[in-house]
Amino acid sequence: MPHLYAFVVAGIGVLAFKMMQLPLPWLLGPIFACLIAAMAGVPMRGIKLVNDAMRTILGVAVGATFSTTLLASMVGMWPTLLMIPVMTSCIGVVGVLYFQRLWGFNFATSYYSSMPGGLQDMLVFGEEAGGDVRALSLIHATRVMVIVVVLPFLLKWVWDADLSNPPGAPAASIAPAELALMVFCGLAGWQMAKRAGMFGATILGPLLLAAAFAMAGILNHRPPAEAIWAAQFFIGMSVGSKYAGVTMAEVRTDVTAGLGFCVILLVLTMIFVEVIHVAGLAPPMETILAFAPGGQAELTVLALIVGADMAFVVAHHVLRIFVVILGAPLFVRLFDTNTGVGK
Repeated sequence: MPHLYAFVVAGIGVLAFKMMQLPLPWLLGPIFACLIAAMAGVPMRGIKLVNDAMRTILGVAVGATFSTTLLASMVGMWPTLLMIPVMTSCIGVVGVLYFQRLWGFNFATSYYSSMPGGLQDMLVFGEEAGGDVRALSLIHATRVMVIVVVLPFLLKWVWDADLSNPPGAPAASIAPAELALMVFCGLAGWQMAKRAGMFGATILGPLLLAAAFAMAGILNHRPPAEAIWAAQFFIGMSVGSKYAGVTMAEVRTDVTAGLGFCVILLVLTMIFVEVIHVAGLAPPMETILAFAPGGQAELTVLALIVGADMAFVVAHHVLRIFVVILGAPLFVRLFDTNTGVGK
């Protein structure tokens, strides 16, 4: 029943956003509607298998945009790619001080709350290190929600981005054989990446397989608009539903701490974006989409809609997740033993 509640509430959110002509109704509508319902005590839960399947659509959508020319252009991204570990380290240092000194969380909770990596990975690492799993879950859910909600309005107001663009062609205009190939890329890429133990398998596996077919000239279209709208819907529903069962005590501590950290993250992001812009290393809109520490799936959606350079955006997010997932268990020991922050 919680699955049905989430689906109905998310649908109401889409309708409300469409009626009010607000941006990104298929993504932001479900986020806001499910958030409000969760805070009101409605029991909701996303469907993990469906959510994972929806993420494969985004992987195929990104992979289908690849070409040999685009791949060659990634070599020139090294100056901004080198800034990803620097920014991640800054976030970690500031975040640990913020959560531990200001909010009184223990070191493990403070550290893994700060790391802008995948939610599930940070929960697993944090629990093993003795962190508060519920606090970690709410703080990371708040990080993703705020970044995803704020960015569209920022893109619209600052760069006048068109958020009403259809994310793909209608399904009726794409040959059935090509649609079947997309389904194959999504499912086969996901399962192969999962068996190989690849992080972000639901997106990166389909991305790599679709990119191979695209560069071979076999795949010539992105997934249809209807599929990407469905992906937005279920991702938005998942983000909002993470607040189900939240108590007022958790709102006062975990959620409020998460909101304050989001302000810090946005300030740090804008500093790095400005440095990159002043140095002339990359366009500002692509830079903010690449460096914003939100969810990989959610930011991929935004990049697709505004027509950003997908190779640039995805390369930076993959590196960020790579640095966080592989580096977090190592950095936590350095923090705890060498800096004195964890004492």
